Amino acid sequence: MTDDIHTDGLATLRTLTGQSDAEFHEGQWEAIDALVAQQRRALVVERTGWGKSAVYFIAALLRRRQGFGPALIVSPLLALMRDQIAAAERAGVRAATINSSNATEWRDIERSLNDDAVDVLLISPERLVNPSFRANQLPHLIETVGLVVVDEAHCISDWGHDFRPDYRRIRELLAALPFDTPVLATTATANSRVVADIEEQIATGHHDVLTVRGALARPSLRLGVLRLPQPWQRLAWLAEHLDELPGSGIIYCLTVAAAHDTANMLTRAGHKVLAYTGRTDDADRQDAEQGLKDNQVKALVATSALGMGFDKPDLGFVVHIGAPSSPVAYYQQVGRAGRATSNADVLLMPGAEDPYIWQYFATSSMPTPDTVQKVLAALGDAGTLSVPALESRVDIRRSHLELMLKVLAVDGAVERANGGWTLTGERWQYDANRYERVAAARLHEQQAMLHYEELTTCRMQFLTAALDDPHSAPCGRCDVCAGVWYPTGISAKSEQAARHELDRVGVPIEVRSRWPSGLDRLGILDAGTPVSGTIAITDQPTEGRSVARLTDLGWGSRLRDLLRVDQDGNPLDTELPPDLARACFAVLHDWGWETRPVAVVWIPSRSRPHLVESLAQCVGQAGRLEILGPLNLASNAPATRRSSNSAFRVRDVWGQFHVPLNMTERIRDLGGPILLVDDYVDTRWTITVAARLLRRAGASDVMPFTLASQS
Repeated sequence: MTDDIHTDGLATLRTLTGQSDAEFHEGQWEAIDALVAQQRRALVVERTGWGKSAVYFIAALLRRRQGFGPALIVSPLLALMRDQIAAAERAGVRAATINSSNATEWRDIERSLNDDAVDVLLISPERLVNPSFRANQLPHLIETVGLVVVDEAHCISDWGHDFRPDYRRIRELLAALPFDTPVLATTATANSRVVADIEEQIATGHHDVLTVRGALARPSLRLGVLRLPQPWQRLAWLAEHLDELPGSGIIYCLTVAAAHDTANMLTRAGHKVLAYTGRTDDADRQDAEQGLKDNQVKALVATSALGMGFDKPDLGFVVHIGAPSSPVAYYQQVGRAGRATSNADVLLMPGAEDPYIWQYFATSSMPTPDTVQKVLAALGDAGTLSVPALESRVDIRRSHLELMLKVLAVDGAVERANGGWTLTGERWQYDANRYERVAAARLHEQQAMLHYEELTTCRMQFLTAALDDPHSAPCGRCDVCAGVWYPTGISAKSEQAARHELDRVGVPIEVRSRWPSGLDRLGILDAGTPVSGTIAITDQPTEGRSVARLTDLGWGSRLRDLLRVDQDGNPLDTELPPDLARACFAVLHDWGWETRPVAVVWIPSRSRPHLVESLAQCVGQAGRLEILGPLNLASNAPATRRSSNSAFRVRDVWGQFHVPLNMTERIRDLGGPILLVDDYVDTRWTITVAARLLRRAGASDVMPFTLASQS
C-alpha cells in the first residue's frame, strides 16, 4: 500500500511543480507517509522554499482519494492564503478560504463543503474563536476533516517570534479530533525550545509526533551589515545603490512612518517602489504583491505586515532599514529571498533608534494583573459587553484590550458571545512566571540581535545557531566570511538629497469628529446632558500640524531626545532648541491655511512648562501673532493621568482647563483663528477638549500645533 501511495504522491508532486522529473526532497516523503499511511501527527521544520506546502497539499489529495474529508489549514495571513490557494489550484486541488476579506462568499463555500466539493479549506486562527464558525461549521469539520495543518506553527508558542493568542486555540481543536486524524505543523523558524513546545501542543497528551528537521542555512543568501550612523545616510545609500541590487526585493522598516518616509524618498529619487504596511488597504496590498511578483516594481517598502508565506521564489534581495528585535525574526524575513535563485543579497542597516522601537512594541503586548482584573470585574458586573463598552469601563487602549481578550479567551476565562464578550465562569490566575520568562526571553533576543550586528564570525552560522540548527556552519559568503560585498560609499549629492528629504516637516493632526462611547458612565456631562455622538462642527478644531512623528526617520530621534525622561522617570524640561524652532517655522510657513491665525494660546503643562511656553512664545513672536497666554488649570484639577483609551483620556482632561475671562474678551475682539500649542499629541483628546473651550469662547477656528505626534 505504501508503494501505491508513493507512486500516487510522486505523480501529484510532478503535477504540482510542473516538472516531469521532480523528486521528493529529503524528509518530504517521510512526512507525507506518516500522515497518509500512518495517520500520525508530524512537525516539519524546514527552511523557506524547501516545499512544506507540497507536503500538505499532496497529503490532502491522497487522503481525499482514500475517501476522507477535506483538509483544514490554519494559516495566519491573507497574503499567505492567496498564494496557497493559487498553488493548490496548480495541483488540481479544490481550495477555498473563509476569512475577513471574503464574507460575501461564505455561504457559497459552506454549500460547497456540504456538497463535499472542497479539498482544502484555509482559515485564519481568528476563525476558531468566531461564535458562528464554532457553532455552525467547526463541529461538522471536526467529524469529517481528513487532515489538519497548522502553518507557521511557531505562532502557537509563547517563545515563537510571532506568537499569536488565537493560535493557542488550535490545541483545543486538535484535542477534539478523532484519534486517527492526521495533523501536520510546519514552520521555518523554530529553535529547540519552540520545537518542543509545538510538539507538546500538537501531541495533545497522547500522540506520538514525528519531527522532520532539516538544515536551515540558505546557501543562496549573501548576508551583510552596513552601519551608517544617520538615518539620511541609510536612505542616501538606498537611493544611490538600489538599482545595483539583483532583481526585485523587499525593503523592511520597523514602523509605518519609516516605511512611508522611505518609499516617498525613493520614489522622488526615481525608483519604482510601493509602501506596504498594516494600514494599507487589502486591494492595494494585492496590487503591490502582484506588482512585485511581476517585477513591475523594484521593491516593496514594507513593515512586518509583509511576512510569512509571501511567495516570490526569485526575490533578489532583502534590505532592512532598522533591525528586527530577534535573530529568529530576522531569519524569517530574509528567508523571503533567494529561494529559486543561486544568489540573493541581504543587507541590514541598523539604527540607533532600534531598541526604542523594540521596547515600545514589547511592552504594548504584555497584560498586567491589575488591568486584567478590571476587565474581568467589568464583565462580571455587566454580563456581556462589546469592546467599545468595555473601553468605557476599563482604561486600556483598544488594540491592547482586544489582544488581552484573546489571551483570556485562550486561558478559558472569557468567550465571545452575541454582542461582545462574556465570562465563562472559569477562575483566572495571572501567570506572572510565564510573562517574566517571556519578557526575559525577548530581552535576550534583543541583545542577540545587537550582537549579530557586531559579529566577527559567520553571520549565517549565527542565525542558524540561534534556531538550534544542528547543521549550523560557516557559509563562506557573508561579509565576515568573504569580505564586504556591498558598496559603502555615498556621494555628497545623494546624502544631501536624502537629508533634505528627511528634513521635511509637517505631519497632519487629524480632527476628532465623534466622542467616544461610554462618557456618561464616567460622569462626563455638558450642562447636565450626557456627552456623546458627533462633536458639533462649531466645537471642532481644524486639521492641525506636528513638526514630526516620534517614529520618523528624520526628526523622530531629535524629538525623542527632547521629550525623554531622566533615570527616575521625570520629564526633562528645557527651552525650545534653535534647530526645532527653525523646524517649527518651516511647518508654519508651509501650512497653507485659508485664514491666518491671529493669536497663540498654549495648553498648560505640568511636565514641561518651560518647553511649551517657549514654543508658544517663539512661534507667536516669529509669526507676529498676539500671545494670549495659557489656558488656566482648574483650581481643583488633579494631576493629569496618562490614560490609554479614548473614554478615559476625555475623562482625564474634561474640566481640567478653562478660558480666562480676559482671554475670552480678547478672542472675541480679535475675531480670528487661534493657534493652540502643545508639546506632544497622542490620542488628540486634550487638543479636542481645549479647542472646544476656545471655540465656545468665541474663536472662529482653532488650529492645533505640536512638536511631536505619536503616529
